[in-house]
Amino acid sequence: MTGGDLRDRAAAWMAADPDQRDRAELASLLADASPQATAELADRFAGRLRFGTAGLRGAVGAGPNRMNLATVTGATAALAKWLTARDPAVDGGGAAEAGVVIGHDARYRSDEFALRTACVLAGAGIRVHMLAGHLPTPFLAYAVRKLRAAAGVMITASHNPRADNGYKLYMADGAQIVPPADTDIEAGIDEIGPLADIALAPADSPLISRPADELTQSYLDTICSVAPAPPSAAWLRFVYTPLHGVAGQLALRAFAQAGFSEPDVVEAQFAPDPAFPTVNFPNPEEPGTLDLALAQARRSAADLVIANDPDGDRLAVAVPDPAAPGGWRALTGDQVGALLGAFLLGRLAADPDADMAEQLAVSTIVSGSLLARIAAEAGAQYVRTLTGFKWIARAADLRAGARFAFGYEEALGYEVTGAVRDKDGISAALAILSLAAVARSVGESLVDAYDGLERKHGVHLTAQLSVQSSSTTEIMARLRAAAPQQLAGERVTAVTDYTGGSWDLPSADVLAFELTGARVVIRPSGTEPKIKAYLEVVQPARDGTLSDARQAAAERMERLRAATAELLAG
Repeated sequence: MTGGDLRDRAAAWMAADPDQRDRAELASLLADASPQATAELADRFAGRLRFGTAGLRGAVGAGPNRMNLATVTGATAALAKWLTARDPAVDGGGAAEAGVVIGHDARYRSDEFALRTACVLAGAGIRVHMLAGHLPTPFLAYAVRKLRAAAGVMITASHNPRADNGYKLYMADGAQIVPPADTDIEAGIDEIGPLADIALAPADSPLISRPADELTQSYLDTICSVAPAPPSAAWLRFVYTPLHGVAGQLALRAFAQAGFSEPDVVEAQFAPDPAFPTVNFPNPEEPGTLDLALAQARRSAADLVIANDPDGDRLAVAVPDPAAPGGWRALTGDQVGALLGAFLLGRLAADPDADMAEQLAVSTIVSGSLLARIAAEAGAQYVRTLTGFKWIARAADLRAGARFAFGYEEALGYEVTGAVRDKDGISAALAILSLAAVARSVGESLVDAYDGLERKHGVHLTAQLSVQSSSTTEIMARLRAAAPQQLAGERVTAVTDYTGGSWDLPSADVLAFELTGARVVIRPSGTEPKIKAYLEVVQPARDGTLSDARQAAAERMERLRAATAELLAG
């Protein structure tokens, strides 16, 4: 794009932009002749935000490659057109009558984007259920089904950097949008005419309603019934942080209603704050993000630390460990997933009314395999899906007679009840607290509980490797053309290419290499110029001794990690 073309495109966008601040932002960039301003302008007009995982996500700012009122207006107009063009049978009425649930977090301009979404939908004659205040994403997912809506829109960027915001779409079943709906709406955005021609209803339109707190109480009743506090919970001490996000108030209500003691809250991180002032990156997986909570736990001698990410759909758990730096360590998503799976399936197995052959446990093709062994021992079904809860939440829908029992992915996402068809960090927190209280009642900890799983099923060590690359397509093509016959001196026993899909797995750009007692899964990142590898080593714990098995697994993992890095480097 030449400089003149870039300036012409910017001027045309600015003329149509409905927001005065965004127009002024572009005018300032156009008036600045510096190389930095030119590069910034070029990036903003390099394309437009495209649908990724369940919707749009990007930095807040002016221009088509940013999150702003213009991009929200266009996306919502396309959504409105898609809804009204569908089969009108949505719970006995049309999509316009069933309406769309709208929620938002506390990120920059989230409230503005949510209101614009409501006004565009109402302008198209579609009812809107506008959730009040800052609320977590899983509450929106619950509300879509509870209100029997045709769709849901959550304005959030989850655990992305502080500069970002997003537009996340849910379907009538309360789960994230999947193909072909996402591609149809994406195509519809390209067909939207001038933004000035899109009808906008006033904020006080009779089509825009605001559900009362009864909906919130219904959500709390549902998740608290899944994991009520056992009597021993009175002695459980835990630190809680929502990391400046929106889960805090609802989580405290859930802890109290379920019967847990009041947590030791990290006050500096409790109030929603889009600047995320105490963390470099608002993702609980990132090193350092839990430092304040861990310091507080050391001072109060807590039993565990739990943290939600900014939109409340993920859960991080940390436990005391004398061998770890600072005396505490964070559990991995695979470890928490195995603990929750064993706890929930074990409880179902003790229920005489539960048919274990119908119960379904779910994880993903990049998650660890320990849950599969736990499910088999419990007599339950187990299946792997592609990454993402849009697939996990729907896994039971593809299997006659299957009942969703539990699902997780390694990126700290857990679904502990099918009533919320998405990952939910609040209900998962209740479940992990219930498990910790039960363990404490017999003199054990979460670490002891996990040790018991690995003594029984073997050490399952997982790790990730990310390699920056602008040529991920070429790397995947090279691996397909010449798959390795061995890794770290061990024979590759099977290669699975997920391109093309199967009856229960959509096509995906993923390769899996199986070894005896090990596995490497490789895929390009969907959001960054990098390629990711997910590694697992399984080491039997003979005679119940874990230390030797863990040492052997760690040594094997180091060799496998080095070999995988070399493989990706070519």
